[in-house]
Amino acid sequence: MAGLLYLRSVAFNDHDLMPDRMSRDGGNVSPPLEWDGVPADATELVLLVEDPDAGRTPSLHWLVTGIDPGSTGMPEGAVPAGGREWVNSYGATGWGGPDPPLGDDPHRYFFRLYAINRPLELPARPQAPDVHRAMETREVASGNIVATFGR
Repeated sequence: MAGLLYLRSVAFNDHDLMPDRMSRDGGNVSPPLEWDGVPADATELVLLVEDPDAGRTPSLHWLVTGIDPGSTGMPEGAVPAGGREWVNSYGATGWGGPDPPLGDDPHRYFFRLYAINRPLELPARPQAPDVHRAMETREVASGNIVATFGR
């Protein structure tokens, strides 16, 4: 059984609305995040942000691998220490803020932080399910926070 990481943001509480400045149309600024509880056997952290309400396959909003396991967070608009950003579902590298269709119920954005014991093996342009599969034998701890956003 994997351990528990504590993930939080000063920009929103769990299951609350994400500020507009973090949306794709409102500034596309990644939120500040803080964490603790990283186990000693973690060799890196992985941050995955996905929208499961976007369709059959969850929309990938941010994937960062290689995060320094000694780090405890990052400020707004920053990449975590040591992190490598991947291409998101919009086709751009890095943070892709919320952009749900007008009139949809608010979408949920799952911010998941994983402590892993060896690097992930991912395709060149991974999607959220690829990350989940790769995590199965590497995860030593994880934590999450959920934000919502609608227009």
